[in-house]
Amino acid sequence: MKIGLFGGTFNPVHMGHVRVAEEIREKYALSKIVFIPAFLPPHKKAPCIPAEHRYAMVQLAIADNPLFDVSDVELARRGSSYSIDTISCFNDVYKNSAELFFIMGIDAFKEIHTWKEYPLFFQSCHFIVMNRPGHGEQGADECIPQDIAGDFTPAGEEGLYRHTSGSTVGFCTITLLDISSTDIRNRIHEGKSIKYLVHHAVEAYIKEQGLYL
Repeated sequence: MKIGLFGGTFNPVHMGHVRVAEEIREKYALSKIVFIPAFLPPHKKAPCIPAEHRYAMVQLAIADNPLFDVSDVELARRGSSYSIDTISCFNDVYKNSAELFFIMGIDAFKEIHTWKEYPLFFQSCHFIVMNRPGHGEQGADECIPQDIAGDFTPAGEEGLYRHTSGSTVGFCTITLLDISSTDIRNRIHEGKSIKYLVHHAVEAYIKEQGLYL
């Protein structure tokens, strides 16, 4: 199996999240994608609603796609949600029965040198790095921290780099839906419509729970 791990605050989850997940799943022939809401994201300054609400909204947003799943591993662990701990947890679960692909955006990847124990990431799983259309094809030379750049070599396929451990980092351009969680929160606070920006079930949940007012 090839399993994608898609972490984030999902505050709230929106149609842009599920669309890029579907594109990545198809492009890399992943068996499934697991959405992983963070309990306490260490790199996010914007306040988040309780993780249980964000988890519930992801459940609603992906309920009609059997190739999508959601994990509460970071909620159960509590405390700061460090990706290296999450990757280790999934490696323990699947052991050698699946290849893991950690999915993240190019902006987050450029800051990966600030993440806990980041050099260990590349020994633990594959990476899929999403780039925005119109931002150029950025690869290892520009994005991988200089102190470990020597551990990577081009893998033959465009945008793919191989680590000395055998894992890969793939850079790909995805269709960007210009939707942001920040804009959705602002719209709710201002009493504006969020229809078609989020799944209709997520929209209903937000209204029922009185979130982001």
